[in-house]
Amino acid sequence: MGQITKRGEYQWRAKVRRKGFPEQSRTFTYREDAEKWIRTVERELETSGFVDRREADKNTLGEVLRRYQREVTPTKKSATIESVKINVILKDAVLPKLKMSALTSSAVASWRDRRLKEVGGATVNRDIDVLSAVLNHARREWGIHVENPVPYIKRPEKARARDRRFSAEEETYLLAALTGGERLADGTFSKGARNPWLLPLVKLAIETAMRRGELLALTWENVDLERQTAHLPDTKNGEARTVPLSTRAVAILRALPRADEDDQSTQRTGPVFETTAMALRKGFVRAVERAQEQYRADCKAAKRKPVASFLEDVHFHDTRHEGASRLAEKLSNVLELSAVTGHKDLRMLKRYYHPRAEDLAKKLG
Repeated sequence: MGQITKRGEYQWRAKVRRKGFPEQSRTFTYREDAEKWIRTVERELETSGFVDRREADKNTLGEVLRRYQREVTPTKKSATIESVKINVILKDAVLPKLKMSALTSSAVASWRDRRLKEVGGATVNRDIDVLSAVLNHARREWGIHVENPVPYIKRPEKARARDRRFSAEEETYLLAALTGGERLADGTFSKGARNPWLLPLVKLAIETAMRRGELLALTWENVDLERQTAHLPDTKNGEARTVPLSTRAVAILRALPRADEDDQSTQRTGPVFETTAMALRKGFVRAVERAQEQYRADCKAAKRKPVASFLEDVHFHDTRHEGASRLAEKLSNVLELSAVTGHKDLRMLKRYYHPRAEDLAKKLG
């Protein structure tokens, strides 16, 4: 049964009560709107199409995003990255301020278009995935009944699979840029990477094709240098795996600094690389910039034209592409290769294996 009461001089409060259903109420400026709303709710109740919209009317998308970031995100492996993406959505001037009940496909599409002016389609697709996960969780777990509009919007075109590999010259300059950074007698630092973990991290990433998160989560308790293995109890695909280590990989690990350099007898414990994902990301970007700067300076000194694409569009994850391609040259059995890289789907493994045409030509004879 619907009921309308006047509230103050300019508002009308509509209520709908029916046995077995929660009471519904809403305030309107015009009585005609209140009457129309009552008829809509009563029709839903009569046809079993009733949706309790009270929580959706009370909460904005911004409030839901912050709650999800606070309660759900910390339980995930990708907590840091997901939190950053939620912050990106929260910075939008329009979308987070909308009530959940006002969240439509056109509103999400407009936000998508604004993001595409700032970043590429692949990044926007990942942002959309986070938004969709938040909306689905809010509906399932928090009783905020709103239809997820994400399936109704057009996704940006998927980016082509990356096939970026390092040339020998690029690798030389990059590794050189990751050295240095020592504190000088006058208290300043020499040119180079101040983070001592960056160089061995990059070297080991190329040698093993391990993911950034796997390298940062690696502990000495799970490393056996005698058997040449590194055990990863928790990986991206949810399964544990043990990575075989080449003699070069073992040498990289043995050369890592100890807390007590004088005591070589005690078993190492704790993280292998005592740094963070953010420090690695920033340090790698700066090293690439230093390497490009040094390369251009050397080309100028040698009076030769620099290659325009030298270390362009390079990310840390490209070390995994490089590592997988190099491992494929040593492991011809694709099942052995997937066991090392951790790919459950061979189609995904193909995205990481990029043989050079000249190398294939040599095999052909």
